[in-house]
Amino acid sequence: MTRLDAVVVGAGPNGLSAAVTLARAGLRVQLLEAHDQVGGGLSSAGLTLPGFVHDLGSAIHPLAVASPAFRQWPLHAFGLRWVYPEVPAAQTLPGGRSVLLRRDLDATAESLGRDGAAWRRLLGPLVADWEGLLHDILRPLLRVPGHPVTLARFGLRALPPAEALGRALLRTPEARALWAGLAAHSALPLSTPGTSAMTLVLAVLAHAVGWPLPAGGAQAFADALRAYFEHLGGEVLTGVRVDGPRDLPPARVTLVDSSPGVLLRLLGDRAPAAYRAQLEGFRYGAGIQKFDYALSGPVPWASPDLVRAGTVHVGGSFAEIVHSEAGWRSERPYVLAAQPSLFDAGRAPQGQHTFWAYAHTPNGSAADVAPQVEAQLERFAPGFGERVLARHVTTAPQLQAFSPVFGGGDVNGGASTLWGLLARPNLAVTPYRTPVRGMYLCSSSAPPGGGIHGMAGHNAALTALSDEFGIGEVP
Repeated sequence: MTRLDAVVVGAGPNGLSAAVTLARAGLRVQLLEAHDQVGGGLSSAGLTLPGFVHDLGSAIHPLAVASPAFRQWPLHAFGLRWVYPEVPAAQTLPGGRSVLLRRDLDATAESLGRDGAAWRRLLGPLVADWEGLLHDILRPLLRVPGHPVTLARFGLRALPPAEALGRALLRTPEARALWAGLAAHSALPLSTPGTSAMTLVLAVLAHAVGWPLPAGGAQAFADALRAYFEHLGGEVLTGVRVDGPRDLPPARVTLVDSSPGVLLRLLGDRAPAAYRAQLEGFRYGAGIQKFDYALSGPVPWASPDLVRAGTVHVGGSFAEIVHSEAGWRSERPYVLAAQPSLFDAGRAPQGQHTFWAYAHTPNGSAADVAPQVEAQLERFAPGFGERVLARHVTTAPQLQAFSPVFGGGDVNGGASTLWGLLARPNLAVTPYRTPVRGMYLCSSSAPPGGGIHGMAGHNAALTALSDEFGIGEVP
């Protein structure tokens, strides 16, 4: 057998991105996936009833449409079509009210009344140079920035805890709740330093590019990446388990889209003790319990404006969200929800709908939070339960069993604390490299972390191309 140039283990979004980047450079690349379809956290299936398409992992993709990697590739020619809800995201408020994060920055600011000026000052300069911002933050942090002024402006706003920054800059209940709903994506207590970073990024993306969803489901996105990779000459093998070094085909480089633990297993006794100790100490963040619903009709929100939003942060007031995320034991949990079939009718039979939601749990917990989650949904959508035709629940341990990169149910592939982002999976200028020549980590457990952006895979592949093939530019 002719020796391969590269093998990529795991066909999640980062593995697919790595494989495409290597194939674009003219390498002979093989992509190995344990499941019967590619995608990992970017996949879909019929989890409930016939005719209903549910996303197994992520559902809404602002980072994907803005990704420096994905944006340069002709994925539209391979079936990817983006659907843009009228409103990127919305926040429920007590009393049947809501506040909308509109695509237009000025329209959002106007709706926030006396907090409008603060919203513009906070986000306006970052929205103006959003491409420069992403260029710097979607890479390892220990490097010279390409846009130092924008990065410095972002850093000053990003370092404080989201709770403190929200209280300091915003005055109205509406603006504070909107801020907290965004901050809770971090899966950290909002008192944690650095939680303002993800809050800012999500708000900037809403105003700069929107929060779209792939027509037909997340699987359509993964399938487009696969089709493009195969068009470039790459080979995909599904249903292939790689449990140890002997399962790897001979290749000049191997990139691993999985957890640090799986990487260590593939390195075997070649991993130096110090490196092994660093990766064995890798820390994960909160888990999730995920709910996929088949509904007889749209969610009966008390606030009619919520049907305009693709994503809904179900959590009430600023104080309620802060309390919920402080320990994930609240009777009124923060629930992150998406309603794709309102904008992509092919996800469900005519007149019926899909609904995607999750709540944070302690890492690895299988405790059932369905009663609290569904009580929260009923609070803001009276009669929700009456529209449920079927429900599928995924616990944190089940999510880890689906993919080891989701350690303990952590969808970000590792804790998003400041240290967790800086030393991911270890403190190094180029953390994709391992001490074993030709072996690289390319999953969300490497920079820049969680989210569907493909940049961990893309960056790791560029590193391998430079290290082993002397290729510095990819056409």
